[in-house]
Formats: sequence, C-alpha cells, structure tokens
Amino acid sequence: MDKKTPKNKPSGNEKSSQPSGKPGRQMNFYWVYAIVAVLLLVTIWMGESSGQKKVQWPEFKEMAEAGQIVRVTHNGQTANLFFTQAVRDSLFGERTDPQILQTLYAGADASMNIPDGEAYQTDLKQLQEAHGFDLRYDPPNEWGGQILSWVIFLGLMVVVWMFLMRRLGGGAPGGGQIFNIGKSKAQVLEKGEGTDVTFSDVAGVDGAKEELHEIVDFLKNPDKYTELGAKIPKGALLVGPPGTGKTLLAKAVAGEAQVPFFSLSGSDFVEMFVGVGASRVRDLFKQAKEKSPAIIFIDEIDAIGRARGKNANFGSNDERENTLNQLLTEMDGFGTNSGVIILAATNRADILDKALMRAGRFDRQIYVDMPDVNERKAIFDVHLRPIKTDNSVDIDFLSKQTPGFSGADIANVCNEAALFAARKERQLVSHQDFLDAVDRIIGGLEKRTKIITENEKNTIAFHEAGHAVVSWLVEFASPLVKVSIVPRGQSLGAAWYLPEERAITTTEQIFDEMCAALGGRAAEEIMFGKISTGALSDLEKVTKQAYSMVSIYGLNDRIGNRSYYDSRGESSFTKPYSEETARIIDEEVSAVIEKAYDRAKDILATNREKLEALAQSLLDNEVIFKEDVERILGARPFAPAASVLKDGVQEGEAENKPSTQSEVESASEDTPGESTAEE
Repeated sequence: MDKKTPKNKPSGNEKSSQPSGKPGRQMNFYWVYAIVAVLLLVTIWMGESSGQKKVQWPEFKEMAEAGQIVRVTHNGQTANLFFTQAVRDSLFGERTDPQILQTLYAGADASMNIPDGEAYQTDLKQLQEAHGFDLRYDPPNEWGGQILSWVIFLGLMVVVWMFLMRRLGGGAPGGGQIFNIGKSKAQVLEKGEGTDVTFSDVAGVDGAKEELHEIVDFLKNPDKYTELGAKIPKGALLVGPPGTGKTLLAKAVAGEAQVPFFSLSGSDFVEMFVGVGASRVRDLFKQAKEKSPAIIFIDEIDAIGRARGKNANFGSNDERENTLNQLLTEMDGFGTNSGVIILAATNRADILDKALMRAGRFDRQIYVDMPDVNERKAIFDVHLRPIKTDNSVDIDFLSKQTPGFSGADIANVCNEAALFAARKERQLVSHQDFLDAVDRIIGGLEKRTKIITENEKNTIAFHEAGHAVVSWLVEFASPLVKVSIVPRGQSLGAAWYLPEERAITTTEQIFDEMCAALGGRAAEEIMFGKISTGALSDLEKVTKQAYSMVSIYGLNDRIGNRSYYDSRGESSFTKPYSEETARIIDEEVSAVIEKAYDRAKDILATNREKLEALAQSLLDNEVIFKEDVERILGARPFAPAASVLKDGVQEGEAENKPSTQSEVESASEDTPGESTAEE
C-alpha cells in the first residue's frame, strides 16, 4: 500500500504559530544585549576618563599659595579642587578626551587625598583663611554611584535570565527543552492541513481502510451513531509487518478526517528524567480534549507499551512503566462520546501489555498484512503515477513477480528502476529497468571487478548448478527463475526462485525446499570430493526449517503433536522443555537434515551429466535463465499448482526476482567469522 510522494507542507504547529497574513516578526534579543554592553562600556569609560587630576598635598599648597584654587570641597578624607578659569583652560587644552565628555562633565577639576591627622585639617583651614578660596565640608554621598552600579548589575542579570529562558525553554514545537520538558512533543495537523495523503493514495489494505473509514465518519457525523445508541471504539491498533503501510494509513486518516490530528512516536515520551513521560501523556490528552473531536496517533507504541513486570531483576525501566500507567489511565478516563480517538501502530503486538489491549482502550486490532497479487497491482498503480514509463512496463507481470513484497518494498523497486533509467540517460523507464532494480535490491550490485580464481569460479558454478538441478527435479521446490555466478553484494553467486504463494505448508513441501537448499553443497562433494564454506546461508536456512518442523509445527513423529513456540517471549531465559526433550529435538533435526542432504546427493548423482552441462553453461555465460535450464534438463516433471509465470518470455526479459521470501542462495560466504558463527 502506498501513495504518491507528498509535497512538503508546513505542519499544523507551524501554521498556528503565526497569524494569517503577513508573517510574524520576532524581537531579536541580540540588539538588547548589544545596547546593554555599550552602556556598560560607556559607564566604565566615563569613570576612567572623568578628567580629574590627582594632586598631592605639597602640590596643593603650592597652587593655593599661587592663587590657583577657587573652591575646595571635602569629606574629611578626600577633597575636590576647583581651579581658576585660566588654570582650567590650560589643563583642558592639554586633555585628549572627546569634546562630548568635556561638555557632559562639570565636576571638580582635580582631587586630592587628605593625609590622616588633625594637623593637615588645621593646615587646610589656615590655607583657606590666608588665600581666600572657598572651603566647604561635603559629607560623603555615594547613593548615585551605588544606584548606577545596581541598575547595571540588575540589567545584566535580566538579560542573562532572558537569554537562558530562550535557550532552555524555547525551541522545538511542543517544548522539548529543559523548562518545557513535560510538554507533549506531538505534531499537530489542523483539519488535514500539513498532509496531502488521503485514502485514495493508499492501496492494498481495503479491510483496514474500511474500518478506519468508520472512525473518520464518526468524527465527521457523530449524530448518526449516537442517535442509535452506538458507541464508537475508543482506540484502534494497527498491527502488521514493517513496510505494510501502518503509518501511511494514519496519515490518510489525518488527511480525511479534517479534525486536529496529534502525531508522535512512542519514544517521544521517554526521557532520562523521572516523571517526564507521564507528564507528556497528560499534556497530550489535555490538548486533544481541548480540541475535540480529535485523533491521537502514537507510532511504534511498543516503545512504551511493553508488558509490565517482565525481567524486574534485570533493571526494568520504571519510568517506562509509569508512562504506560498514565497512558492506561488517560485512555480509560474518556467520556463515552468525548470525540477523542486513539490510533496506534506496532509490528510487535505480541509484547504489548494486556491491559492496553482490553476492550475500552484499544477496542479494535486492525491487521495490516502483506499484500497479495491483486493488492500489489494496486500498489504498483499508485507508485507508478509520478514515474514516466514506456509501453513495455506490464503491471500485471510485475505484481506476479513480487510475492512477499510489502508496500515499502514496491516503492523501493519503482524508485530504483527510475534511478537505473536516469543512470542510462533515458527519458522513460523500461521493463528491464524494473527487473534490474529487483536484482539490485535483493542481491546487491554486480561486482564484476571482484578477483576470483579459476578454481573458485568452477566451484561456484557447480554449487549454483546443484541448486538449479535439485530444485528443478523435486516436486515442491520453488520454480527456478535465474542463476548467476556474477558476484553480488556479499555473495559470489546467486539463484533466484519464485515461491508459490500459499497459506499453509506441508511436510513434503518443507523437505523438498531443504533438498534444493542443500543441492549446492551436495554438488561440491560429488564433483570435487570436498566441500567449502560457501553453503553458509544454505545451512542457516535449512537448520531453521528443520527446527521449525520438529519443535514448532509438530511435523515430527517422535516429538509428536507438540509445539514449543513462545509467541509472547515469556521463556527468554528458560526452555519450555526438559533436557531429554532437547536432546531428542537435536537428534531429529540432525536426522531430517542428513536425510535431505542424502536425497540431494542421490538426485545429483543420477543426473551428473546434466549437472556438468548446466555448470559449463554457467561458466560460459555467467547468467542463465529458466529457458536455458529447461533446454539442458528438459521440461520440469512437476507442473506448478498455480503457475504465475508468463509463457513465451524472452531470455532478456526473464522473471528476474521474486520477493523478500524468494531464496537468493549465496555461493560463497566463506569469511572466518561467518563460518564460526554458523558452527
């Protein structure tokens, strides 16, 4: 399921923060800081450049005797001296202060420290009587200087405080910094603005869309339901594998509902500070109730919704549990028709707390599954709208070639195809570009420059030929599409298959798939009498299948009709069976794998000539398709139950890639680390 690439639009938060019309202008506090700094510097400068001359006592006596002193004011410790006009002119003519300071400054011309002792006070009075200058006692008054210093200090404190508030309390929408840490971080979309996704842009999940349509319709027309006494579900949980379009569905609901839509992730509630998560939950629901009818969407709710009380002795996150408790309280505290509906999405519904899943909280679980062939076609239709394609692109063919692909996978295929066409400087995207894109996504980019010896290349060819022969000659193996010995990604060779889309799998089908997976290693042993580390991925796949047969699906006679599958992960540190049962499981798994391996060797030994011919064709051409295999091995003895392959496909247009479930067999993954891990 998917959509067209939306245009960038501002969020609801961003729109509501400014009035309509002219964009709002915010005050730049840096101008305030600059003004305060200039005033401080001017004050200091004026204090230092006051023009006062420091005069010592002997010099003062000489000036007084010369008649240069007009007035003296003192406080008993310091004296301010006022000179005659002639002396002042002489002094000012030698000063270098700016004229403005000379104009503003009208105080004493000089200052003097009066020495301690009564004798100096007596001498001062005698000088005044002898020379006739004005002598006044002026008690100390420092209020002006103190007020100025306090005003400057308080001004600086206010500026610093404002600066800290802006840095710590402002920022991201909904707070997000230290003084708004308890505020919700939800992105608010008002009346569908901020997203251009609608249900028409969502394909492949008709069932989920139908249920969400009902929720949207209730928000638009609540009377239609309430008059009949109906109660709308309080919450809906979207569950499904990654990439199936759960978040996209929520965006479509936001675009369709035309009501305030609060969107955030489960991890947005989590912080290192105690109580922050619960506070954000309260703030989120408070905002939603104020704007009801509204929708709250919590993506990846498993971040806060995990089952409580698990692994308490291993440092369980109490803060997360407190957040979950608050969420449960808020969801249960709604009025019946409050108009606030909660949507949530997760791909881990099995680990969610049971209290979160009960009726009255998440009343509905909407499962968003992998799309089938018809749904994939609809998804391709959506994603191909903005892409310029030529007439060779067949959507039916592409949808049949991609079983197991999610909506996100299909979106990636379409994008990669367009990139391939752009690299080749073509104006239109062709069918072959899509095939190359699938190969690129699944197997990786071709590495034709990788250095491989002749012996290694020969081993890889027989390894891949072994896969092809066994899968061709067993009944339930996936149909072969393409075999290559060109290095791709981390593998030195690969085989593409087209898995059958089936709801259930039998024992025979799993066993045939195991035989096909072990065909590569069996071919190495038959042809060279030795095996290599190139079958790592094959062995990993086969081992998982064998353990699933024996311990999960109950497909083993000795174990019987028992399953030890733990769907809720409650047995992480203990096995749900005894040591004796574990030993039996290991024995049966080993027996199943060895039986499949022996069967693969028997098939290859019987058809050794065909194996050699197919390997030689790989060495000559590096890539062979289904038609080449059919020419060498003959028609496949077992026709597929429901064939999705088209007849008459040309060699260059062969079905290149199936799905994320299709097997891409590695021919050589022989790093020591991988081998050790497998052991």
